[in-house]
Amino acid sequence: SIKVDVWKDRDALLNQRIVKLVPNKDVDHKWFFWQITNIILDIERMGKWALVNNVSITDLKELEIPLPPIATQKRIAEILDAADALKRKDQELLKKYDELAQAIFIDVFGDPVKNEKGWEIGTIRDVASEVKYGTSKPSQQNGEYPYLRMNNITYQGDWDFSNLKYIDLEELEREKYLIRKGDLVFNRTNSKELVGKTAVYGGDKEMVIAGYLIRLRTNDKANPYYVSAYLNSKHGKSTLLGMCKSIIGMANINAQELQDIKLFIPPIQIQNRFAEIVTQIAVIKSKLLKQVSDSNILFDMTINKAFKGELGI
Repeated sequence: SIKVDVWKDRDALLNQRIVKLVPNKDVDHKWFFWQITNIILDIERMGKWALVNNVSITDLKELEIPLPPIATQKRIAEILDAADALKRKDQELLKKYDELAQAIFIDVFGDPVKNEKGWEIGTIRDVASEVKYGTSKPSQQNGEYPYLRMNNITYQGDWDFSNLKYIDLEELEREKYLIRKGDLVFNRTNSKELVGKTAVYGGDKEMVIAGYLIRLRTNDKANPYYVSAYLNSKHGKSTLLGMCKSIIGMANINAQELQDIKLFIPPIQIQNRFAEIVTQIAVIKSKLLKQVSDSNILFDMTINKAFKGELGI
């Protein structure tokens, strides 16, 4: 997709896929940025496809945009800057909670590479009671169950239920493909950077996992929140990136390879205390995610109204 941004670094050279847009002296620079941001999808639709979408400089120059008085431009830019700052503040706070969870993991368990606390070393196979693939059945328009796919797990190990599909299951399929509270879900196939996304399902509603996902249930040696945090740690991410196999643009880690991953196995009591902390953080993050979603909606409404002349400026 086509993107727009403001260059704030030192001078740089541009390649042929990047166009520099510089407004003239009668146009406020910030207003111009927000105007281009507002019509970026229209610009994208102007493109001509070959191998990639391409918008010519000639077409860009001929694109008509309304040009209000400079004072109005500045006021619109101020309002949109403020709305954008609110959105970024919520996103930064969310990032801080992700960093907090990682810091608590290191504080409780130590560095996964050094294992300076001398924990027992094992594999995920040692702490798993069950490992199953999801179903490859297609989704259905009016299915009974929400159908979790790889895009429903975030890179940070959270859930994103904003774009759910649905599916029906036969009675005999339910035990195989439904997930329950406390199940660890692992994204086995994705791009190389995203394969291995991992999250623990904390909801009460029954959901079905698709074939690109693996459902893992732990035995009495491990808490799923600990295993998930281990895989989502910097060491875990590095391990997953190094072991995945690429096939025609997609990368894969199968169930056997997942179970072969080494990890240390601290006493279950310590894991459980850690899980209590991270689930409390998850509750806060869930509220923050709603706040981020609301601030994104507010920003989209504001920019839309700004360039329709509906802000009363």
